[in-house]
Amino acid sequence: MPGSWCAQRSWVAGTPWQSCPVVNGLMERPDWETAIQKPLCSLPGGSGNALAASVNHYAGYEQVTNEDLLINCTLLLCRRRLSPMNLLSLHTASGLRLYSVLSLSWGFVADVDLESEKYRRLGEIRFTVGTFFRLASLRIYQGQLAYLPVGTVASKRPASTLVQKGPVDTHLVPLEEPVPSHWTVVPEQDFVLVLVLLHTHLSSELFAAPMGRCEAGVMHLFYVRAGVSRAVLLRLFLAMQKGKHMELDCPYLVHVPVVAFRLEPRSQRGVFSVDGELMVCEAVQGQVHPNYLWMVCGSRDAPSGRDSRRRPPPEDP
Repeated sequence: MPGSWCAQRSWVAGTPWQSCPVVNGLMERPDWETAIQKPLCSLPGGSGNALAASVNHYAGYEQVTNEDLLINCTLLLCRRRLSPMNLLSLHTASGLRLYSVLSLSWGFVADVDLESEKYRRLGEIRFTVGTFFRLASLRIYQGQLAYLPVGTVASKRPASTLVQKGPVDTHLVPLEEPVPSHWTVVPEQDFVLVLVLLHTHLSSELFAAPMGRCEAGVMHLFYVRAGVSRAVLLRLFLAMQKGKHMELDCPYLVHVPVVAFRLEPRSQRGVFSVDGELMVCEAVQGQVHPNYLWMVCGSRDAPSGRDSRRRPPPEDP
C-alpha cells in the first residue's frame, strides 16, 4: 500500500508471515516507538481470519466469511478510518519477549488450531474437524494460572518490574518471583483450556467474546476447568458460532476481564499458540498496553476505559 499504510493478512490459523510477525518486526526496530504507529489493515487470506472478523464486527457488519469478509474489510480499507488497538506484551521463562495482537491459547484451543494445519485445504471447516478429533481424545493440562483483574489497585508498584526494550510492563515481576499479593491465583490447576483474547472473534465463525470489544488496557481471560464432559464442551463450541456459549451458564467455563496474567505449565505437554503461531510450552506472563497501535476499523472511536489516551492518529496519506 502507498504512503504510511501497511496491509496485512489476517492471522489465526498459523498462516506464514501473519500479523504477529509484522507487529513484532516493527517492535524490534530501533525506532519502534515511531514504527508501531504505522497503521495496519487486516485483509483476510487464511482459514481463521479472527482479527478481520473482529474488525468486521466493530464496523457493525453481520458475521460473514470468505469473500464476503474480504469485501467488507476492503471497504473499510477504502474508507481509511483508524482506531487504536490494545497490544499484549509477553515474556517467557526462556527470556523471550514478544507481542500479540489477538490471542494466546493453551490446551484445547491451541491443539485444535495447530493440529488442524494438516486439513488446511478444507478451509475453515478444518477447525470443526480438528475439534471432533481432539474431543475424541480429550486432554487435561496441569498448571498454575494467576491474573490481575480489572479494577484491582496495588498499594504500591512492584519493586522489581521488568525492564527491557519496548513498553514498560509495570504490572509484571520476573517469572522467578511469585506474583504480587494483589493478584488472583486460580486454586484449580487442572485445565482443558486457557485463552487470553484481545478481540471478539477466535475465527470468522467463532464469536468467542460476545461481551464486546475490550476496553483500553483490558483483555478477556477464559479458562475451562477439568471435569467438563465432551458433550458439554461440544455444545460450548457449537454455541460459540453465534456467541451464545456464555448463555449456557457452564460452571466449568470462567471469563474474567484482566490487565495481566501468568501461566505456568507443570509439564512440557501441549503447546502455546500465539496469534496462531506455535510457541513452546513454558511459563509465560503478559500485560496489555492500552491503545498501542492503529488499525483500519469501522470507527475512529477509541475503546473506553482507563488509560485510553494515546497519541493522535497518523495523518491520512
